[in-house]
Amino acid sequence: MNTRIATFAAFVGLSFGAAGLSSAATYKIDPVHSQLLFKVNHVGVSNQWGRINGLEGTFTTDEGKEAVDAKVPVEGIDTANPKRDQHLKSADFFNAKQFPEIAFKSNSVKKTDNGFELTGDLTLHGVTKSVTVPLTKVGEKSLPAPMGDRAGLEASFTVKRSDFGMGNMVGPIGDEVTLYVNVEGAKQ
Repeated sequence: MNTRIATFAAFVGLSFGAAGLSSAATYKIDPVHSQLLFKVNHVGVSNQWGRINGLEGTFTTDEGKEAVDAKVPVEGIDTANPKRDQHLKSADFFNAKQFPEIAFKSNSVKKTDNGFELTGDLTLHGVTKSVTVPLTKVGEKSLPAPMGDRAGLEASFTVKRSDFGMGNMVGPIGDEVTLYVNVEGAKQ
């Protein structure tokens, strides 16, 4: 499996590292200013888009010891079509009743020419796999109250849903899902 192919997470998470931030700090993910978007091919003719609302967790900055711990509720799936959302949450796909959240917990970070790569455990649909995700620091800034000190990160990567036991309807619906993660955190 290609190291840039992990899973949805939907498509998570989640993938937020903080390598390269100027000082050691822990940031709480602000779900109002963070997004987890995904796209998947539909019958070979178009891409269908969605998001998963409710992203939460933390990322820690400390030169060479950055860490991330994030999760998102499967019930937060939103494709702008309630019937499709319910189908995605059913046992045919995510099985939200049995596997209510998608989680990511990092275990290493590596500096790259374009930012950094974060490696960690992605848990989706009851399956945990190690994934490596390229990340970019968007910015870091001290803002007036009530905003305070903030940092932002972005990631874009592809995962195979079948690697996580979500093989239903592979063919008409793509196996590869591209995730777009934008995270803003408030310094704790």
